[in-house]
Amino acid sequence: MKYKLTDKISLFDYELHESFVRSGGAGGQNVNKVATAVQLRFDVRNSESLPDHVREKILNSGDTRLTKEGVFVIFADGHRTQDRNRREARNRLFKFIRQAAHIPKRRIATRPTLASRKKRLDGKTKRGVLKKSRTRKIEID
Repeated sequence: MKYKLTDKISLFDYELHESFVRSGGAGGQNVNKVATAVQLRFDVRNSESLPDHVREKILNSGDTRLTKEGVFVIFADGHRTQDRNRREARNRLFKFIRQAAHIPKRRIATRPTLASRKKRLDGKTKRGVLKKSRTRKIEID
């Protein structure tokens, strides 16, 4: 199966390695006998699907889920079913890769217009007048 993350990035099923373990927490008897928790592993360093700039950004991110070998590990056990935990783990991985692939737009520096500067200074003047009117004037003879 192929997962399209962005226009240029798609992951294949064979790149994702899942293992299932028993999970703790809520679920009663179910969690004691069914392996519902998912450990999803994705080898970032050797992935064919990731462009070089995205791979480098992920490897240099310092994320604690990244091993020394360059494998990204996600553990999902928030749901009671294996299927929902699988979807949750994949969604977290895909979201992380999309964030790494995002290139922010460069900001174009602009100057404030004459009207906006005048409006700002008028507001400061009005505020100063208001504060000045609050003071008590004491006359000494």
